[in-house]
Amino acid sequence: MNYKTDFPIFQERPDLIYFDNGATAQKPQAVIEAEQKFYTTSNSNIHRGPHFLAEEATILYEDAKRTVADFIGAEKQEEVIFTKNATEAVNLVAHSFGQSLSEGDVVILSKLEHHANIVPWLQLKEQKGIELRYFEISENGIEFDPNLIDDRVKLVSVSGMSNTLGTITDLPPIIKATHAAGAKVLVDAAQLAVHQPINVHQLDADFLVFTGHKLYGPTGIGALYGKEELLGRMPPFLGGGDMIEEVLLDGFTPAEPPRKFEAGTPPIAQAIGLKAAIDYVIGIGFPKIHKIEHELTGYLLDKLNSLPFIKIIGPKKNKNRGSLVSFVMEGVHTHDIAEGLSQQNICIRAGHHCTQPLMDHFGIPGTARISLSFYNTKEEIDKCTELLKEVYNYFH
Repeated sequence: MNYKTDFPIFQERPDLIYFDNGATAQKPQAVIEAEQKFYTTSNSNIHRGPHFLAEEATILYEDAKRTVADFIGAEKQEEVIFTKNATEAVNLVAHSFGQSLSEGDVVILSKLEHHANIVPWLQLKEQKGIELRYFEISENGIEFDPNLIDDRVKLVSVSGMSNTLGTITDLPPIIKATHAAGAKVLVDAAQLAVHQPINVHQLDADFLVFTGHKLYGPTGIGALYGKEELLGRMPPFLGGGDMIEEVLLDGFTPAEPPRKFEAGTPPIAQAIGLKAAIDYVIGIGFPKIHKIEHELTGYLLDKLNSLPFIKIIGPKKNKNRGSLVSFVMEGVHTHDIAEGLSQQNICIRAGHHCTQPLMDHFGIPGTARISLSFYNTKEEIDKCTELLKEVYNYFH
């Protein structure tokens, strides 16, 4: 099936080859129509309005939250908080859960984390004097060392899938060991949620974050899952309207979660668009998505491995990985690779991908990255790899 017909951008730009899905995915017609329908038929603020439009908008918003909860296997929709993106969701945990941490407490990350899962903890280190430890990495992803986890560890925060290497983290042993030490776990599922089903209850994750725009949904919407009892103990992230139960001149009482963490007008239309995106993905089905993307990734790896001037950074085989591949080209800057392809309507990513510690580990400034979706094709990969030869020849 040609899934491109579901995405208007490919009708508007028939020559477009879009290989930058790891940064943001294109949007199907169903998502565009869902947002447009809200704005044209039910636009209103939510929760507080006594009129019928406010009630309609509130029902749509809460229905979107129920869809997200079902999508990630949360038992209660009250355990889902809408945020601006996965970055804000991690910051929420660092700021709010982080208030319970003291000098000398330990947070463990890995060296392949996105900056969004490093910088908030570095800020907390500056503010409260916590200690950061890091799991080492190899080309196959996180090297889990249980010896890093002792009774000073309060949180382990790791990616479910690397946005640079494409590796999928073996989460269960990390979560089990962390809980055995009495600590909590945050999973950054910004990439993982796009490619395979997630069940936070089965994983026993304490926190999990993902973002809508990579999941074929709108920008400006993400989600944080947190266990009910944890969210109940955490202080609010932001202050303002709708996150309170009562405000006095000398104090306030916060609302119950999730409203405690959703100050001000939330991303209502974006939440409705995210629901449409999830419904679209579920309609196709993860088994079918995985089959298509796995086949495309294997094909891409074979093509890149056949080019002697290309070095893949990360696993060279199509096992325990998602559908993105990073590489460098002998004697050619990654930005020149991307520019050369862009001139032929092919979009890829180039740079450090917000993973500078990972680049330092491999001793490189950056990589070129091809990230695939189920709407991509082998013919597009063929064209791309042929153009990579031209780019190499141009600079040599």
